[in-house]
Amino acid sequence: MSVNLTLLTVMGALYACGIYLILERSLTRVLLGLMLLANATNLLILATGGYAGLAPLYNKDTGAHEYADPLPQALILTSIVISFAVTAFMLGIIYRTWVLARQDEIQDDVEDLRVAETPRFDAEDDAPIPAETSEFPLTMLGGDGSTVSNHPTAADGPEGAGGSVTAGAKKIPAADAAAEEQPGSRNVTPGPDGGVK
Repeated sequence: MSVNLTLLTVMGALYACGIYLILERSLTRVLLGLMLLANATNLLILATGGYAGLAPLYNKDTGAHEYADPLPQALILTSIVISFAVTAFMLGIIYRTWVLARQDEIQDDVEDLRVAETPRFDAEDDAPIPAETSEFPLTMLGGDGSTVSNHPTAADGPEGAGGSVTAGAKKIPAADAAAEEQPGSRNVTPGPDGGVK
């Protein structure tokens, strides 16, 4: 397939001008940029379509390589319809902006400026979270992660053989510790002020 250098040069110039115009603040220039981009895309599809050939109508005497590819033509037709719809929509927006504000230039949005000025670091969302956030000690898994509990068991030696559980600085029998977990536990004697002694 031979490349038509003139077609590629025109297409590149249309793309460059279209991208330049679409970055403007004026809606009319944005519309012109969209139209240039649509026409440059049509030229791109035309250039990639291959050689010009016969009309894609079936005939027994015509070889398959002599037909023109109908797909680029269908894509260009679709692109023309879509660009016409986008142009009509943009013209409606430009007209409405002109009726309301007597200008077609896009103004800075106050909310967009506020969002742009906010710092990237949010103290609440970006703060590091500690590994253990619970107020209660780890009782189901051992501190090393390999045992079921931090409390000693009978297999741990004479300290664990008595079946006692360390709670704070005190050791209490394991049966009393288990009874405390039950509703209505009465194995704790209240002190004179109502607290536990």
